[in-house]
Amino acid sequence: MELSELRKEIDAIDDQLLPLLQRRMAISREVAAYKHARGMSVLNEQREQEILDEVGRKSGADAALMRTVFSAVMDASRALQHQIMGGGDTLRKTVDSALGKTMCTDGAHVACFGDFGSNAHAACRRVFAENCPVQFYKSFEEIFQAVQNGTADYGIVPVENSTAGSVHESYDLIMKYKFFIVRAIDVPISYCIGVRNGTSPENVTKVYSHHQALRQCDGYIRRHDLVPIHFSNTAGAAKFVAESSAQDTAAICTVAAAKQYGLQIVENEIEDVRGNTTRFIVFAKELAIPQNADKISLIFRQPNRTGSLYHVLGRFAMAGLNMTKLESRPLQDSAFNYNFYADLEGSVRDARTLDLLCALSDELPEFTFLGNFVESD
Repeated sequence: MELSELRKEIDAIDDQLLPLLQRRMAISREVAAYKHARGMSVLNEQREQEILDEVGRKSGADAALMRTVFSAVMDASRALQHQIMGGGDTLRKTVDSALGKTMCTDGAHVACFGDFGSNAHAACRRVFAENCPVQFYKSFEEIFQAVQNGTADYGIVPVENSTAGSVHESYDLIMKYKFFIVRAIDVPISYCIGVRNGTSPENVTKVYSHHQALRQCDGYIRRHDLVPIHFSNTAGAAKFVAESSAQDTAAICTVAAAKQYGLQIVENEIEDVRGNTTRFIVFAKELAIPQNADKISLIFRQPNRTGSLYHVLGRFAMAGLNMTKLESRPLQDSAFNYNFYADLEGSVRDARTLDLLCALSDELPEFTFLGNFVESD
């Protein structure tokens, strides 16, 4: 049989399937009305498993394929029922109370990583006005703690670099504290190597910087046969080298930090990749969702069964949402179980998007809405 004939046969079968699937969805609407009237939940895991087991039993060698198809149909049916029944009341109220609110960028107290002249400080100054007091901290967790105890209104930390990848410590702390993300900013990153005045560049054997900066400049370090030494942050490394009496040390830092601490710049733009960029997030205790919010962040944990992550991701696709980040982090109190951090392009002002998030908040064993915010360059 020719391919064209086979395709005609498939088309004919699809013509028969479509009205049957539409009829199934129509009955799902009736099921939703029944459940809503009686206060029942949408998800009935036992019934779904029974259906899939029966499908597998009847399908013989095609059991796995047919279970996948029917599982997708039930995902769509469940999504429809959630849309009809609403649900996710807690999340809906949280979102409603935050719509239209904007973060305070004038006079707010900000907790920032590093020192004056660091990349985090540069990101901070691109978001907050000059009259915002900035307190620097040596660790990421101290920033989260400052927001938690009210010392700071906002915290700002890096979460991802285009060269070195994810900053896992930041994601672990996001999952631990579960503050709301109110802004994200992408900052171009460029590094120089600086030495204290009087130090001959030819005598340098050791270079200090934050481990992310060392990774981003690995090629330069190798070419010059330097020993990389981790420091808490890039600006702090510049300050340390400037105050040191050693004649064989240098710092990898920003030009601003080198100038701030009086270092002589030996070479500029030493990062391995041009266009190197770091993404920073701003977080707070209070949720604010501006009118032009275009990025959604959340944490979830899927049920511990085969294919569960696939089905969760399929729900995002079904709602037309583009996922731009998926980060898995191990649960500290459970071996080989994970929470997932996800970034999506979208707005909770879209009813279909909000319905999906509310549905997942009802269904999943762990679900935290982290915010709907603006990400900018």
